[in-house]
Amino acid sequence: MSDYLSALEREIERARIAPGTTVGTIFFGGGTPTHPQPAELRRLFEIVGKTFQLNSLAEISVEANPLDLTNEKLDLLQTAGVNRISLGVQSFSPQSLKLLERDHGPAEIKEVMNRLRTRFENVSLDLIFGVPGQTLEDWHETLRQAIEVRPTHISAYGLTFEKGTEFWTRRERGQLQSIDEELERDQYALAMEVLPTAGFDQYEISNYAKPGFECRHNHAYWNGDEYWAFGPGAARYVNGRRETNIRSVLGWLSRLERNESPAADAEELDPRHRARELVYLGLRRTSGIQRADFFARTGIELDELFGPILLDQIRQGLLEDNGQSVRLTLPGRFVADRVVMEFL
Repeated sequence: MSDYLSALEREIERARIAPGTTVGTIFFGGGTPTHPQPAELRRLFEIVGKTFQLNSLAEISVEANPLDLTNEKLDLLQTAGVNRISLGVQSFSPQSLKLLERDHGPAEIKEVMNRLRTRFENVSLDLIFGVPGQTLEDWHETLRQAIEVRPTHISAYGLTFEKGTEFWTRRERGQLQSIDEELERDQYALAMEVLPTAGFDQYEISNYAKPGFECRHNHAYWNGDEYWAFGPGAARYVNGRRETNIRSVLGWLSRLERNESPAADAEELDPRHRARELVYLGLRRTSGIQRADFFARTGIELDELFGPILLDQIRQGLLEDNGQSVRLTLPGRFVADRVVMEFL
């Protein structure tokens, strides 16, 4: 961990960011940042804090594993200025948690939520549907229990089997079986029904929030804003240039120890590529893409670039257009990946 933190400090220094640069959001995630010991966590916040200043309304999010959150770590996070916790609970079903190889149970989730609410107003839960063996009733019960512990935000993602992961290998060997597509569709539909009824507005394909508690950091991604990112596999977008670091921790450490760039690939986005990406990102939000904003940011009319595609998707009932904005319809949300790929 000491080597990791030293490399992280070196990578931030290599970016040559002007001292005192002010940011509106910081997100510690893409892994389990609450796993390190308190002294290591304290150093992590010091490394980031000496480069970046925060505006008065800054959102500081930390992804957390329930069993990592001792009272000592909660006090440390609060002292460091963290004001949003994203808790990776995944499920309230013991069977699903075992299959997902999580080390906590429903009782531990409820216990840590009780402690979190005494320190943090903004707590998000990550949930997963489409888990092998998960019935619609199981998923409904997970949603019910998630609402019961009173988070301010819920993310509900469909399980994906990514090539190269253990889950992919287990499925290839016949040890796991994906659930039926219709059942997974029904589970997504249930989330879109149950969560808004409980006061969680769906503001993005997979995200629901109480009013005023939408994740501001993720909004920056979907809005196409620029952002720095550091660490293995980190992807950043600064000055019109996108870079992605190598994913291997050891490879990332080795490059930085040699004072080399950890980037695995990079690209400069030309105006039309940038415009296509804004559509791809913007359609994730339930509010969709505002025509006036799109033109102000790109200098290109939305219909000039995508007129035929828009008409085709509208005819299929997957997009709706009120003249001012374009967004996914409810049926379009079920096939959002397919719809947005048409614009790339």
